[in-house]
Amino acid sequence: MSVLRVRRLGLVSYAEALAEQARCVRAVREERVGREGRLLLCEHPPVYTVGIRRAAYPGEEESRLRALGADFHRTDRGGLITFHGPGQLVCYPVFHLRDLRLSLRSYVSGLESSVISLCNRLGLPGETNPETGVWVRGNKICAIGVHCARYITSHGLALNCNTDLSWFSHIVPCGIVGKGVTSLTRELGRQVTIDDIIPAFLEAFEEEFQCSLLMEQN
Repeated sequence: MSVLRVRRLGLVSYAEALAEQARCVRAVREERVGREGRLLLCEHPPVYTVGIRRAAYPGEEESRLRALGADFHRTDRGGLITFHGPGQLVCYPVFHLRDLRLSLRSYVSGLESSVISLCNRLGLPGETNPETGVWVRGNKICAIGVHCARYITSHGLALNCNTDLSWFSHIVPCGIVGKGVTSLTRELGRQVTIDDIIPAFLEAFEEEFQCSLLMEQN
């Protein structure tokens, strides 16, 4: 059974998370015997990120979003524009797909299934639709955008726990017109924090990917 080491980074800038992912990718690439993946958990200060499906993003739009008090990054993940901020659980799995006997498509499907399982445990009807991600009652609760090079994954998913959803009103999230966003807090009618949800999320992830998760001590 493949082993993934879980590291909680806390509240870190998007740039710091990118740098940590890069270090993990290098480590996984260089390991040959007893290779272990990494699972980075964090949240970010307000930041808008644009994926590779949008080759160019107008400079005036970037300036408008920065003026709101958010950072802005162009990334090499899949997808279009999304928002990350406090109260959102961001998960960056870094591992070799062959170690878990996965294709890229089955990996993305597994991320969706993990979050759907989590939602179901909370009594919420999580589901997929033709667009990547997880939805509850027609609104997106989890965005997914990954990168894979030489079979090693990076980037991942962002699950709205008690995120300030007003930040999403300034963009068309993931480029999907006419669809809203939601959070666990909104759907359950009570405050649900990242700390509340991490144990159940890790359990759902471990079951879905049939791996062993080892929590690292900070």
